[in-house]
Amino acid sequence: MRRAGSLKKSLQNNVPTIGSWLQLGSTAVTEIMVRCGFDWLVIDLEHSVTTLAQAQEMLRVIDLAGCVPLVRVSANDPTLIKRVMDAGAHGVIVPMVNTAQEARAAVSAVRYPPTGTRGVGLWRAQGYGLSFAEYQEWLEHESVVVVQIEHIRAVENIEQILAVPGVDAFLVGPYDLSGSLGVPGDLEHPDVVGALARVEGVARQMGKTAGYHIVDVRPEPVLEKLAAGYHFLAYGVDMLFLAGAARAGMRTLRESMAAR
Repeated sequence: MRRAGSLKKSLQNNVPTIGSWLQLGSTAVTEIMVRCGFDWLVIDLEHSVTTLAQAQEMLRVIDLAGCVPLVRVSANDPTLIKRVMDAGAHGVIVPMVNTAQEARAAVSAVRYPPTGTRGVGLWRAQGYGLSFAEYQEWLEHESVVVVQIEHIRAVENIEQILAVPGVDAFLVGPYDLSGSLGVPGDLEHPDVVGALARVEGVARQMGKTAGYHIVDVRPEPVLEKLAAGYHFLAYGVDMLFLAGAARAGMRTLRESMAAR
């Protein structure tokens, strides 16, 4: 039933993986992105107007193409997490996790009892009722929980958060982190740099997979983060890939036309 490779094992072994972000809510764009060689794709429900119905169709496209489908939920909400997992997400990225208690809640919302508190039901993930036992086994061994570290409180509690069983990796949210330090968008500010250095150091010490979202569509920043020890890397966003290519093409055309 599960065609994609094991992202969980890659995270456990600190094997670098590269994915991307889907915000346009389009199955056509999703199909284009899934053909581009990403290890995983994230459907963003936090900073988009994508509905759950749209997300389910996007999950289907990603999953059936053999890529790993993840969902960044809009909040650490057990009902929302349950619904996207039932729709077929292989895991969730949970925003603004600032304490170990919040990390435990995220993991619990993904798992069935006795290791979690997720309600048991049948939908797409369970083969519409035809493969519940298989799904239950898969859920315990392959489902993924990634917590977002994007507030100074999370940085202060990073050891406790990463020690929570079932947290597979973390993803730095640099812009919200800078905002929590009173310098929104200033990623070079000493306080932001210091906070990131603390997170990176703890991750290395604990052997946890560090993640980062590079919104820039140039590959060079991704390579820089790989060299810095980040192994779960989100590269670009669907709308920025589209906008960047269109803008670059039009710039070249305008310059060529002006030179005539």
